Amino acid sequence: MRLTVIGTGYLGAVHAACMADVGHDVLGVDVDADKIAALAEGRPPFYEPGFADVLQRALASGRLRFTTSLRQAAEHGEVHFVCVGTPQRAGSQAADLTYVDAVVDGLAPHLSGPCLVVGKSTVPVGTTERLAARVAALAPTGVRAELAWNPEFLREGFAVEDTLRPDRLVVGVTSREADETLRRVYATMLEAGVPYISTDPNTAELVKVAANSFLATKISFINAMAEICDAAGGDVVTLADALGHDTRIGRRFLNAGLGFGGGCLPKDIRAFAARARELGVGTAVEFLDQIDEINQRQRSRTVALARRMVGGDLTGRVVTVLGATFKPDSDDVRDSPALAVATELHRQGADVRVHDPEGAANARRAHPQLACGADLLTACRGAEIVLHLTEWAQYREVDPVALARVVREPVLVDGRNALPHDAWRAAGWTVKALGRPARAARPSYVRSAEPLRATIASPAAESDRAGAMAVPPGGRA
Repeated sequence: MRLTVIGTGYLGAVHAACMADVGHDVLGVDVDADKIAALAEGRPPFYEPGFADVLQRALASGRLRFTTSLRQAAEHGEVHFVCVGTPQRAGSQAADLTYVDAVVDGLAPHLSGPCLVVGKSTVPVGTTERLAARVAALAPTGVRAELAWNPEFLREGFAVEDTLRPDRLVVGVTSREADETLRRVYATMLEAGVPYISTDPNTAELVKVAANSFLATKISFINAMAEICDAAGGDVVTLADALGHDTRIGRRFLNAGLGFGGGCLPKDIRAFAARARELGVGTAVEFLDQIDEINQRQRSRTVALARRMVGGDLTGRVVTVLGATFKPDSDDVRDSPALAVATELHRQGADVRVHDPEGAANARRAHPQLACGADLLTACRGAEIVLHLTEWAQYREVDPVALARVVREPVLVDGRNALPHDAWRAAGWTVKALGRPARAARPSYVRSAEPLRATIASPAAESDRAGAMAVPPGGRA
């Protein structure tokens, strides 16, 4: 089929390359000419494992091209995917639909024949209905330009896998023809047995924000339990292991730590609450405000813990922060909890050095007051405290004995509860983490929890599957 993908940020670029990879004729569209030129040359504008290979393979096949022209898009496509960003509106918790509206207003006047416009961006419920009327009014083909919604569920670091082998496909349609068209688009996935849920547009829009809200709730719940553990002397890791054996709860995303961030999950739960208030049912999701508060509080609690670990005053202290991105396997620093902590440490007078395998350059651009680099030993040299804040595999593989030789004081705050604390302590480090006693003891009678933990991924590794990176044309990623 002939597809267009409008918006080639994180979501759109991956979607375009993967759709071409499975056999469709795809035209990617963006207002950012530099980004379009880079993609056309096979150079990804962001870091995502496996994406460069898919992009180059799709280009070599001749099934993927790029343009800045919405007129060319209208002429090319039978199906037009809208993959632009819906950031938080300035001065409000609501979603800013400026970029989605701009795509519709720019594309619709060129739609002269039957086609399907499919939104993938995360939007407030009711958006499809509003935009459908707009398309019908602006398009020369009128109501033959139909609108549908197909929310994305990508995880940064796993975006190619999640596009080619998603755990479900959800489409919101108003006609059998639209449903059949989308079944053709995703035929490869359907043949592989991917669940396909066809529903109305309002329900499809709600699926994404409801999924994100549930995920955020689970993460913040265990972080609230970490606060209780700190007050009561419990161990939140053992608590989570025990809860995770309950099949009604499960262990995934039940990992206490610094909390969630990124360009989607925080702003999406705020936008969901804002839309609920607009609909007159705000009390139904008032708990999301508490979820957001708990998540933000983990950042200040981490700063307070670091301050206590160095004697109560950060002024002049040399602090190394391991991690700048909001999660591993990404260079995305938007609303990064790690950088939020780093900047607050700096504000309180610390000499902060930030290390990240992929996100150092973006962190430096976003926060030039911080010293950001890609050399781990240099970042740690002379440190009086080290904070582990983004769960890169590289940090789990660090030799704590070797690192102890370059720091001034072997003091570690594990903000992700992910490092092997016993090994670090054996190497002479003082280790502390939120929700855990100074030296967590695991009695023999609860060792049954260990196999469970060995089979699950951390929240950072899993990421917010419901929170992919939709951005405006010309946005970063």
